[in-house]
Amino acid sequence: MKPETLTFFDKVYEVAKQIPFGRVTSYGAIAKYLGAARSARMVGYAMNGSSGKDVPAHRVVNRNGLLTGKQHFDGTNLMQQLLESEGVAVKNNQIQNFKTVFWDPSEAL
Repeated sequence: MKPETLTFFDKVYEVAKQIPFGRVTSYGAIAKYLGAARSARMVGYAMNGSSGKDVPAHRVVNRNGLLTGKQHFDGTNLMQQLLESEGVAVKNNQIQNFKTVFWDPSEAL
């Protein structure tokens, strides 16, 4: 698709696909990068609809490092298991070393 024909959700997916293995970002950081700083919730909706699009939605968490989207993954702890398989420490649905593993698309892209 040409960039001018991409929907907001498509743009979100393109950013999310660039989150490195073992790193996480937030809904708000993606929204800010896309020039829609007040649209973190829309980024969340996009992540919810990303199934089958080869998007690492498990790497997108809330601004405090909480796994707020975990209920949208199959299985009770799939989001946590995927993150832990990448070396991200999670305890009580909270990324433990959030500042260390945080990836900011505004700085990286």
